[in-house]
Amino acid sequence: MTEDDYHNLSRRIGRLHLKQRLGIERDSESRVFGQGLNFFHIENWYSVHSLMRTVLKATALYGRGKRNALDIRIRHHEVTIPGLPTELNGYTLLQLSDVHLDMNRGITAAIIKQLQKVQYDLCVITGDFRAQTYGPFGRVLEAMAEIFPHFHQPVYCVLGNHDSIAMVPGLESIGLSVLLNENACLDVKGGKLYLAGVDDAHYYCVDNIEKAAQNIPPEETSILLSHSPEIYKHASHSDFNLMLSGHTHGGQICLPGGYPLMTNARCPNRFCSGPWKYHDLIGYTSVGTGSSVVDVRFNCPPEITLHHLRTA
Repeated sequence: MTEDDYHNLSRRIGRLHLKQRLGIERDSESRVFGQGLNFFHIENWYSVHSLMRTVLKATALYGRGKRNALDIRIRHHEVTIPGLPTELNGYTLLQLSDVHLDMNRGITAAIIKQLQKVQYDLCVITGDFRAQTYGPFGRVLEAMAEIFPHFHQPVYCVLGNHDSIAMVPGLESIGLSVLLNENACLDVKGGKLYLAGVDDAHYYCVDNIEKAAQNIPPEETSILLSHSPEIYKHASHSDFNLMLSGHTHGGQICLPGGYPLMTNARCPNRFCSGPWKYHDLIGYTSVGTGSSVVDVRFNCPPEITLHHLRTA
């Protein structure tokens, strides 16, 4: 991040937020135990990653798992919102999450292939652009620049626990709009749709819902993007109609029937994949578009999701 990028970002989100985020990244970016909402962070334990690959290769499952990880499914989610303005009836959001573009060289082409099959009005990406949790991220930006022309714009996103805030200038130079405890008001055929996004809540714990929701009228339709669903309780009391998340990968490696061995999220399993509801808040947690730790999936196909807004 250049000096100009630093000053521009500092003016935009506040000097203290930027200083804290960068400082926490330097102090804790590779920590396996402690930090964040979970005590154990397998994504930072790289020796275990190698061991898992070795075991999978020994059982002849590795090739199958890699093929599964590139078999991206298109999911549809019907969202009925009481009081939804007629202008927004049928409005469709495309969600990608946890793309981890440096995990598998085939993921970029697999995403582009599926993007060419879908129609939507707005695209959102709910964090984790990279698989590594620290170090260079140029390869990730190159892959996103390759994917971006295949999106129907606009594209909004939030950062995940694998992402550095130093990636923001590069992502926005490609054309993405990153929401860092911020919101945007979209004009939809004369109606309004508010889109808010919080910074990572899982590992860096720099989310601020109050700041993200600032100046959103409570009577207007609003959607919250959060990398992790773990903030569902606070979000449910913040006047949002819909919350979109990822992070959990739905377990990524699941038993038959889709039962996850681990979700790496401090919340009940019902919030860790697919649609859910808490009080008046409708939520959806994507099982992810890419893969993490090892580039395999079992009994949990990757997805891109089309959320169709409907009037009650």
